[in-house]
Amino acid sequence: MSFLRDPQIERNVNRLPIAFDSHGVDRFGVDKEWLIRAYSPFAHIYRSYLNVTTFGMEHVPKTGRGLLIGNHSGGIGADAAMTMTSLLMNHDAPRLAHGMAEYFFNTWPFASQLMNRTGHLTGLPEHAEMLLSAGRIVVAFPEGARGTAKLYRDRYKLVRFGTGFVRLALKMQTPVYPFAFIGGEEAFPTMFHIKGLNKLIGAPYVPVAPQLVIWPLPVSCQIHFGAPLYFEGDGSETDEVIQGYVERVKEAIAQLIKNGLDVRPAAFTRKRVDSPYDPTRPELKQ
Repeated sequence: MSFLRDPQIERNVNRLPIAFDSHGVDRFGVDKEWLIRAYSPFAHIYRSYLNVTTFGMEHVPKTGRGLLIGNHSGGIGADAAMTMTSLLMNHDAPRLAHGMAEYFFNTWPFASQLMNRTGHLTGLPEHAEMLLSAGRIVVAFPEGARGTAKLYRDRYKLVRFGTGFVRLALKMQTPVYPFAFIGGEEAFPTMFHIKGLNKLIGAPYVPVAPQLVIWPLPVSCQIHFGAPLYFEGDGSETDEVIQGYVERVKEAIAQLIKNGLDVRPAAFTRKRVDSPYDPTRPELKQ
């Protein structure tokens, strides 16, 4: 098995409900070969290093558009990478998750091309609207860098949510699918930030964890997907109405976090947490 050509990833990329041209490229510039090579290493990390388990994957739409909204944590974004990998590894109905990338990624060498070729666009409203109009899955973290910058002492405490995702969902008549990522706080338990260095490298912050390297600890992680939330409106509602909708999503994610913490046996565990049915792991008897 090639580290850059995982059989499950390659099989599922070829099953995606996306129209690729004869060169393997779709209308947004997403390249099948880039997807296989980018997600294959993540698949190894998913199965063997972070021992990821999913719960409630049946809530994720098999076809059509959807806006997946979750908690952000763990300093280095392992939650985003593993959540998107889980959707592609879904044996029942693989989906390509399009992430809304932070602006600073475009300032890093080669990062912009990698993001575009694998379906992750800069987090502009028009980009998200374009993807949803095409029936795609968009994944967003309303806490933004505020969420990943949290210190370990504030683990699993949701910080302020941006409101743009609700206006987007209303305008595009798209359900919101809440999810919670458990384990990211322990995989990279941020102790403090190195002040000043972030400006030199163009990042919002530079986190420091006990392992002293920008790499997650081998901690078992779980993703809990919740039932879709539907809201009435067209996106032109008052800030008060929008904030009320945001709080409903935030409460749903907080409940999924609580459920997830109750399910796992302990923090920093390496043992994979069993799920009644996890379609990302067809090799396991369930």
